Amino acid sequence: MAAKVMVIEDDPSFLRYLSHILEREGYTVISASNGLTGLRKVKEEKPSLLILDVMLPGLDGFEVCHRLHDDAETSTLPVIMLSAKGQDSDKTSALSVGAREFFAKPVDRLVLLNKIKELIPA
Repeated sequence: MAAKVMVIEDDPSFLRYLSHILEREGYTVISASNGLTGLRKVKEEKPSLLILDVMLPGLDGFEVCHRLHDDAETSTLPVIMLSAKGQDSDKTSALSVGAREFFAKPVDRLVLLNKIKELIPA
């Protein structure tokens, strides 16, 4: 069975790009376009990994990651955060709320896929 990867991203074209590269690698992709919907879907779908945009409508990615990390049911979910603002402070914030990795957009496809393979247990 294919591992499930959840993507919470509000940019439709970037979501299509991520979905395409993940599906080509054999992952099942679940998506949400805002933080609140994403939180609900993570609990329903129980993905193996979450790719999370920082700038989202409603709850931003930092708050989503913080809530997931503080919830016993989702605290071990590996999270990769992405942001168009690739500042050091964003990376520090992402790691402090529980993300395992932070990449600035546009992220290199092979770098992202290698990190996903590292974070999803075989």
